[in-house]
Formats: sequence, C-alpha cells, structure tokens
Amino acid sequence: MPLARSLSVTSLSGLEEWDEEFDLEDAVLFEIAWEVANKVGGIYTVIQTKARLTSEEWGENYFLVGPYVESNVRTQVELIEPTNPALKRTIDKMNSSGCKVYFGRWLIEGSPYVVLIDVGFTAWSLDTWKSELWELCDIGVPWFDREANDAVLFGFLTAWLLGEYAAQSEEPPHIVAHFHEWLAGLGLVLCRHRQLPVATIFTTHATLLGRYLCAGNVDFYNKLANFNVDKEAGDRQIYHRYCLERAAAHCAHVFTTVSQITAIEAEHLLKRKPDGPANIVTPNGLNVKKFSAVHEFQNLHAQSKNRIQEFVRGHFYGHLDFNLDKCLFLFIAGRYEFSNKGADIFLEALARLNYLLRVNHSDVTVIAFFIMPARTNNFNVETLKGQAVRKQLWDTAQTVKERFGKKLYESLLVGQLPDVSKMLDKEDFTIMKRAIFATQRQCQPPICTHNMLEDSSDPILNCVRRIGLFNSSADRVKIIFHPEFLSSTSPLLPMDYEEFVRGCHLGVFPSYYEPWGYTPAECTVMGIPSISTNLSGFGCFMEEHIADPSAYGIYILDRRFRGVDESCNQLTSFLFQFCKQSRRQRIIQRNRTERLSDLLDWRYLGRYYISARHMALAKAFPDTYYYELNEPTSTSGFRYPRPASVPPSPSLSRHSSPHHSEAEDNDEEERYDEDLEAEKDRVNIRQPYALPFKNKSAVYGANGNSDSVTSEKN
Repeated sequence: MPLARSLSVTSLSGLEEWDEEFDLEDAVLFEIAWEVANKVGGIYTVIQTKARLTSEEWGENYFLVGPYVESNVRTQVELIEPTNPALKRTIDKMNSSGCKVYFGRWLIEGSPYVVLIDVGFTAWSLDTWKSELWELCDIGVPWFDREANDAVLFGFLTAWLLGEYAAQSEEPPHIVAHFHEWLAGLGLVLCRHRQLPVATIFTTHATLLGRYLCAGNVDFYNKLANFNVDKEAGDRQIYHRYCLERAAAHCAHVFTTVSQITAIEAEHLLKRKPDGPANIVTPNGLNVKKFSAVHEFQNLHAQSKNRIQEFVRGHFYGHLDFNLDKCLFLFIAGRYEFSNKGADIFLEALARLNYLLRVNHSDVTVIAFFIMPARTNNFNVETLKGQAVRKQLWDTAQTVKERFGKKLYESLLVGQLPDVSKMLDKEDFTIMKRAIFATQRQCQPPICTHNMLEDSSDPILNCVRRIGLFNSSADRVKIIFHPEFLSSTSPLLPMDYEEFVRGCHLGVFPSYYEPWGYTPAECTVMGIPSISTNLSGFGCFMEEHIADPSAYGIYILDRRFRGVDESCNQLTSFLFQFCKQSRRQRIIQRNRTERLSDLLDWRYLGRYYISARHMALAKAFPDTYYYELNEPTSTSGFRYPRPASVPPSPSLSRHSSPHHSEAEDNDEEERYDEDLEAEKDRVNIRQPYALPFKNKSAVYGANGNSDSVTSEKN
C-alpha cells in the first residue's frame, strides 16, 4: 500500500488554530497501561517521558493506572493517601470489596499520581469475569494464556475503578480514559458496554497480528490487504488476543496509532482507520535536554568515544593493527528480532562494505556493535582477559612513566640536560618487554563478548560465519556482539546506554517492522546520525517533515518499494559514503542532527495527544464540548528545508578528491557558518498550531446565543 502523506495532525503546521486556555477543572484524565511503573517494553518509555507534560496540563486531575508489581513499587513509587476525595472513596470502596488498590506518586519527571491495581489478589474472580466476557463479547480466553488472563483481570478492574469513580463523584464528571495496547483494551470495551460517562481513547503502538506475521518472514506490506486476519490469528493461537485488540479499537471514541505506517496496518488488520479527516497519528516523543553551551554535546561525544576506544584496545589486544583515530563506531540495538530489527540486512551490508573498503585501500576501520539481549551464561573468558591485559599494560606504562619522570626531575634540579640513554635502565626495559609479550595472542579477537547458550543456532553468529567476518587483520570491518543490555556496573563495558550512544558515530536500524522506533529518535536527540527505514514510524515522520533528511544525518533506507538485495546495496552505499566523510564533515552533520531534536520533544509532539483527548471529550460529551477539524488544504503541512551551506556528504561535495589543499579547507570553513545555519533552522522549527476546541459553557451565553470568541495562535 502506498504511504500517502498525511496533511492534518501529522503535519507540523497542519493543525488548525485553537484557544488552549480552556477550563479543565471539571475534567479528569485516567491513562491506563500495563507498563505504568512496570518496565516491559517501549510503551514504558512513552508514558514515563510524556508524564511531565501531561501533569503540567492536567495538574491534580491526571492519574496513571497500572498493575501493582511489588519489586517495581519499592524502587519507583511513593505510596500516599489519595488527594482527590472522590478517588479516595473509590479506592476505599474497592478495597472493602475484595480488591487491593494502591495510590502514590511515580518518582519520575512530573511526579504523576498512579493508581496501581493488584491483579493477582483478585484472581479468584477470573472464571466469573471470563464467563461474563464470553456472554458479552463472545471472546473466550484459554486457561493456559497467562498474559491474556492478566488482561482480563486488569480490564475488569480498570472498568470497575472508572465506574466507581463516576458513581462517587458529587457532580457528573467529564472523564477521559486513554488506553494503551491490547493488554489494557478490555477495560475500554467494558466502559462502553456499561455506558459509563467516560470519553475513551485507544492507542495501538503495534498491532499484535502485525508483529507475529513479520516474525514469520511473510511479505507483510505487499500482502497487507489480502490477509485473512481471523485465520492468521487462529493459526498463531492468538485469536482471543486479536479479538480483544480489535474490540478495543472499534469501541473507542477515538482511535490513534503512533505512526502513519501503523495506521495503514491497523486499517487492514484491525479494520478501523485512526480518526479525523486524515488519520490522527500520535508520534512518540522524548524529553529533550538542551545544553547551555552550543557544542557541549560534541564534548560529551568525545568523552564517551574515548571510553569505547579503551574497551576496543582491550578487546583487540594483540591485533590492534588499525588506527583508532580513524575508527568509526556503528551500532544496532533493541529486541533480539533478527529479521524485524534488520540485523540480517545490516550484517550483509557490513560484508559488502568490508569489500569496498579493502579494494579502495581505505585507512578507515569500522567496528559494528550489536547490542541485543540473548540467552547467555556468563562473560567470555577471552573478552575479560583482554580488558585485564589492557589494564595491566596501563599500570606498567604508569610505573615506567613515574620512574622516568623522577630521573628527569633530579637531572633538571642539578641544572643538567638529561642523558636520554640513561633515563631507562635494564629493569625498565625488562618490565616493558614482559608487558609486550603478554599482549601476544594466538587466536582472533572474539566476535561475542559472552558465552551463548545456543551458539550453534544463534542467527547473528550463524550469519557472521556465513559472511566470514571474523575480526581478522585483513578485514576493515570488525564485529562485536554484546548480547546483554549495557550497564555502568558491567566489568566489561562499564557504560550505560545513553553514554554508549553518545560515543558512537552512527546508529543503524534497518528495521522491517518498527511501528515507531525510539532508538533512532534517541540518536537524533543526542546528535548522532542514524539510518532507519521507510517502514518505521520514525523514518516516515522524518521523511515527511524534512526535505533532505540525509543532509541532517537522518538516512532513510527504502525497504518498502525495493527488494532485499537492492535495499542492502542502498544501505552499503550509505555506510560507504559515511566512511568517506572527513572529521569536520561529521562534526557539521552532528550539529545538524542535534538541531532536529526539537521536532521530537514532547512539548512539540504532545500536542497530538492533546488533540485526541479533545476529540474524545467532544464525542462523549457533545452538550458540553465541541470539536471541529477542517479538511486540510493542499498547502497544509510543512517540509523542513535542506541546509544551504556546504553539504556533509563527500559524494555531493564540490571536491572530486577527498584530499583537499589547506586553501580549500579554509574556503570550506568560510562557506559554513554554524551560527547562521542554526539560526535559520530555529526559524524553520516552530510550534504546531492547536485544534479548535473550547468549552461550550464559555462560548454560549445564557440565552443560547453564541458569543464571538477570537482564537489565538500559540
């Protein structure tokens, strides 16, 4: 299906004007998700990072609802008494009726209130509620599916919570309930069936069936319109889950997805388009931390890169025959889904890149990190030994340096120039020779840093064996597979993920199935160029809003309209062109990439969630609220222009050779004015306009005649 460009809510200037100063005193927002204070996947990041902005908008009337997990509550939640009288009566009533409901503050930015429900404590009701679900919806949940059983318990309990809150409120409340993903979706279905006074929103971050189909190596996007969804879900034994997800999507007042590519997927698999004249898409954002100094993030890159270089010195001891100053660090990270995350095409492209670098006699060395958690039993002994040897060499060098420095100091004190031949004695040479002998290695540097439990069947290791990249001296591309999440307490690579990303030169995420894609977004916010695809939500978003993404370090790989081999060639071309960049060109590109971070800030993208909530209020309470979204014109939307100064890619440069004269370099410096270009970019990135939405009580007079109200732009 062609990816048509959306011209309404997903376009940065496509939102019509609204007056944001409306009264939320009589409205309450409940945001319900299985990952509230419970880290399982990417939805946790969405809710955690968005909480500050939503708390600022709704204040004391914003409540997150999730499952009670004791280990998480101990470290993340401060349990307190409810401050809202109606909510306190609700929780007391539920607790007295055989539930366990907790209230507290989630200790994250914004400190939002959380209502945590112990689903295990009410497991005695599971059979009763399953029977009710069958009678109401004809959905049967098998006893052995624990995750679906939890979804049933959580759904009935959240519907009970919302219904009880409406009953305990002194005045009829305007409740907005935003449900994320199928695990929370049953609560929405029950709210609509019981006709509760609740405006409902359902957001799918990835369809269940889509994830399963892509994992099965089907030609997903070309066959999207032809799938027999009931049969496909049944064949994969997820039909009951699929029914819960589809029911939630159809029952919601407002249905949204996180990207345009997921909207097309939902239309065919869930049989409902996102709402609005054009699809309402609610992209995922991040809390962007701006630095007071313009180039502070470049300094952080240099510091983190030095720490990665130290690890590389140890990992490749005995075979460190390449220049670390001309070494580029690439990485891919995420769930270990070999095909969905594009690890297969990345490895093939690395093999082709290795050939190109060798035949062109390039002095650049590429080290590609694969950060994907897999089943292991411990660190690789050879890898740990490498770090120990590196530390031993460092200690030896420090010892010799101190002895040398002392002799130099004594010689200068007596007013004599030192005799260099006498500065190092036999003992010093003996120490250094022993250190050199310790670095001798009979085997190649290891590919994997850990001992894999399923080494012979591991997809990455098998692909490495096929393409023959074994970290040999002749190879210009080296591979390091780290099958564990990064941690600053690791004895091997003591860095957290953010610090590691900052130290790399390029993130590579050639995903086949990626509804949004937080990893390239995090790279952008930290000023690190990245490669994503036109099948990822992030890639589509950037392609839609930036005229020339590659000029800003956002490379979009075409996996939608090209075959696997063509896509692999395109990825190889991106990597080879990146390797040909000079250090200055990479610095310029990082500056441009970092300036795009405003596009991914929740203060920017949070407006789309606001519009969805307002649309839901208008649909659920038409006597109180109204909402109008005009059909966008052909001129709506906006394309972030290409920078006017020197291009970052050597292939587009005016030089025919990568070797420039000093005069040419000076001329290039004059052509590129960082401050001027940054100022132009700041003009181009502007806040999106708000939607036309007001409380009718503020618009209509007592006689029923409408008073004119002037909307203002942000």
